[in-house]
Amino acid sequence: MTIAKAIMVQGTSSDVGKSVICTALCRIFSNDGHRVVPFKSQNMALNSYITEDGAEIGRAQGVQAEAARVKATAHMNPILLKPKQDMVSEVVLHGKHYLDMDAKTYRNNFVEEVMPEIEKSVRYLQENYDIIVLEGAGSPAEINLKARDIANMRMAHLADAAVILVADIDRGGVFASIIGTLALLDDAERARVKGLVINKFRGMKELLDDGIEWVEKETGIPVLGVIPYIDVQIDAEDSLALSSLRLKKPKQGEFDIDVAMIRLPRISNFTDIDPLFEEPGVGVRMINSKSELGKPDVIILPGTKNTIDDLQWLKTTGLYNAVLALHKQGVMIIGICGGYQMLGDFLYDPDGIEGSGGTEQGLGLLAMDTTFMSNKKTVQISGTIVSTDETVTGYEIHLGRTTLKQETSPFMKLQDGRLDGAISHDGKVVGTYLHGIFHNRNLTRRLINEIRVYKGLEPIADDVKSDAELREDAYESLAQHVRTHLNMEQLYKIIQ
Repeated sequence: MTIAKAIMVQGTSSDVGKSVICTALCRIFSNDGHRVVPFKSQNMALNSYITEDGAEIGRAQGVQAEAARVKATAHMNPILLKPKQDMVSEVVLHGKHYLDMDAKTYRNNFVEEVMPEIEKSVRYLQENYDIIVLEGAGSPAEINLKARDIANMRMAHLADAAVILVADIDRGGVFASIIGTLALLDDAERARVKGLVINKFRGMKELLDDGIEWVEKETGIPVLGVIPYIDVQIDAEDSLALSSLRLKKPKQGEFDIDVAMIRLPRISNFTDIDPLFEEPGVGVRMINSKSELGKPDVIILPGTKNTIDDLQWLKTTGLYNAVLALHKQGVMIIGICGGYQMLGDFLYDPDGIEGSGGTEQGLGLLAMDTTFMSNKKTVQISGTIVSTDETVTGYEIHLGRTTLKQETSPFMKLQDGRLDGAISHDGKVVGTYLHGIFHNRNLTRRLINEIRVYKGLEPIADDVKSDAELREDAYESLAQHVRTHLNMEQLYKIIQ
């Protein structure tokens, strides 16, 4: 039996671009005719991805699977940690909710217990693919965490992977971060590092030549490439992306349509709004205070890992009353998943699923109630918008069952016969459990055009590309960019 070759991308710190480089390598290897598959043993992420069979994995691995042209499975990310409360995360094991666990219990007890499950996934991938692209987490040199680190060098040893160490020059100190990381690895770990990559470069590469020559001589490890900064239109993995260039707040008045998304403390699956950034004439702001809200055309309440806690936060900050006041002035309100639940009359938590239990009053903008339950819904879905009969696709990830009252109209009818979401009679308040709603580009364009007409602006007549086409364009563009600046011939030799 042929065992897959393995390459692992590790970083000198978090947010150096590991996920993006893994995505690029998945598409490059696929374009070169190899059966390639992504893998990350343990992922802590606020954004997740639902596979065809209803498994929940890190969004980065779902994206990488798409880039590799393979169906995503739970083997690609056997452990997903979703922060829920301070020092408590939901543990998703092999794509299914396992339990909520505090950090100390997870580190001291669970890590070693779960290693056989991780090994099982690695062996499966080794037996069914040509190349495994492994992604590390944070840095392999966190000496206070190394004893229980199952996401970096331990995985490299398990998969017999050559390691590429990525450093982010944009944040400064790139050579110090490389030397420092290597110095904190033991001999066996350091021997696995076969190449260095300098990422997010802006400027003249010639100015780096002396430093590259020095670091290669000092470490004996080749620099495989210097990759210029690129603003890739690919889903973000976690909350670090909220401070990226793409999400910097534009000034009000710069755009025809002003969209404000409330940055809830426990926000999740915020990639739902990504398509809005690409709509002509639309500005998107992330706000977390009443003073920042202003008077936008649209307010979005996103998903959250704890609806009741974040609803209480809305009340404490004054955003609760501010949203209600803007609704009376004709501002459109859209709630997704947890944000949808907040739009109702009451939220019931009899079993303490969301925390201490009890009842919380919602915004009362839609006549409905939500009761939280322990069974988690994770499924890809499709359906039709009731008012327009247009087809949409997306995915559900939620705890809780929402019941509409008699006077409330559902937003869409799902393919499996269920009704989803709700819409007010004037169409100014919309709620849905459908993550990825704006990735249905025709629906998004129609919504934006309706707002434009309401404001007395001309609708946009440009053709709309499908989300699948745009994602393919992004994967190909990223792959070409990385291939151009990475020594692929040397990388293939390293893998062999």
